[in-house]
Amino acid sequence: MKKTRLLVVSNRLPVSLSTEEGKMVGRPASGGLVNALSPVLQNRGGFWIGWAGAKENVTLATIRDILGPVSEESGYRLLPVMLTKDDVDSFYSGFSNSVLWPLFHDLQSRCDFDPSYWEGYLSANRKFSRVVLKHAEEGDFIWVNDYHLIPLGKMLHEKKTALRASFFLHIPFPSIDIFMKMPQRREILSQLTHYSFVGFQTMRDRRNFLDCLKVFFPDLIISGRGNVQRARIEERSFLVGALPISIDFRSFSSLGSSRSVIARSKEVRREMFAEKYILGVDRLDYSKGIPERLRGFQRFLEMYPELREKISLLQVVVPSRESVGEYLDLKQEIELLISRINGEYSTTRWVPVHWRYGSVSRPELAALYRGAEMALVTSLKDGMNLVCKEFCACKGSEAGVLVLSEFAGAAIQLAKGALLVNPYDVDAVARAIADGFLMDEKEKKRRMRLLRKSIARSDVFRWVDDFLRASVGKKLEEFPEEDIPPIWPGLENGREK
Repeated sequence: MKKTRLLVVSNRLPVSLSTEEGKMVGRPASGGLVNALSPVLQNRGGFWIGWAGAKENVTLATIRDILGPVSEESGYRLLPVMLTKDDVDSFYSGFSNSVLWPLFHDLQSRCDFDPSYWEGYLSANRKFSRVVLKHAEEGDFIWVNDYHLIPLGKMLHEKKTALRASFFLHIPFPSIDIFMKMPQRREILSQLTHYSFVGFQTMRDRRNFLDCLKVFFPDLIISGRGNVQRARIEERSFLVGALPISIDFRSFSSLGSSRSVIARSKEVRREMFAEKYILGVDRLDYSKGIPERLRGFQRFLEMYPELREKISLLQVVVPSRESVGEYLDLKQEIELLISRINGEYSTTRWVPVHWRYGSVSRPELAALYRGAEMALVTSLKDGMNLVCKEFCACKGSEAGVLVLSEFAGAAIQLAKGALLVNPYDVDAVARAIADGFLMDEKEKKRRMRLLRKSIARSDVFRWVDDFLRASVGKKLEEFPEEDIPPIWPGLENGREK
């Protein structure tokens, strides 16, 4: 029997292409989706399809030279979708991140409903569909990821009815009163119904989606119980599930307990010039609540003067969408807040807020997690948030406190061990920081054991298994290890067979 292959499709490849000194080079990409799916794609003989980040045409020779070696190293084949500058402006910066992203994060006031964005969104998705159709075969498992590619399933089905694609939304799905504000609301819902399985992070997201379906498809029939249900609209039938994403717990736990990371974590503690430090790690985005976190910390310093000089905040901000004006404004707001806090509370030997703007290597990030007394996650809305899980995984047997926004998807899973806060309530954030700092060591360890046990039990591999079982009735082990497929059909190692 023919082996089933995995075909992962996302907006970006786990490697980005750029031109340096007139030469095309590849750099590893990072992010929650890459960290989650790379371990499960390795040596499964499958593909990862996405935009590589380059706006210029790339020849097959360039693909062989750059993506070929990266594919061999990663254990799966990388296939690029070529997007023009106009595509990026209307599809990525436009509809994806100026309409869907803010709307799905309950920040509708930030939406720009420019009608031209929709056509660009569809046009770019058609480019993705052409690459998928060139490589997909009947029986393959096509896994489409996130809000950028909602129309893709319908486009694939229209060209090859035998192909079946499943979809996972990594961001929240909004409530009906917010979703209704989008001009293309019916089209988006209809496109999602063409997948054989639609997965969400939480039961709340699934419920919001089904509530919206009922408005536009009054004949909707829902059957089944539990995390996965079946939805039927006239002749179409598909599955809908709530499957929270996770991390490679063993990998992070092992890294956090390594000798080099522990040594570096001690160095970081000494560099702080405070007894302990709180850690914030976020991509630059207004949904992450970084200004709210800073205001909460500022309020903490005001409310608890006796704890000044005993604890500092280390905020890591990873650059994102730097060409978008709103993100530059957010960066300036963060810099101004940090300047004000440090200007008001710094002493000759102590600085309240340290911050780093830029990407951080995985070992360095693990050291920051390991050395931190507390992780402060203040998302205004998050599909899941993997930072809080990475923090717990890297702590090992050490005590640690997780202060977590109740608006993060992870709050449902981690509620028993974390201190949940409303990030809009600066007094609540300040009290949570004080409670975490003053908490008994025994209680800190008890809570951290609960958190680590929960994350270890529901790691990324269980998430993938759950997704595969729900969507195609298979386990990950049923996608056997095999050689990496050639770049194009009919080619083997770049040569004609």
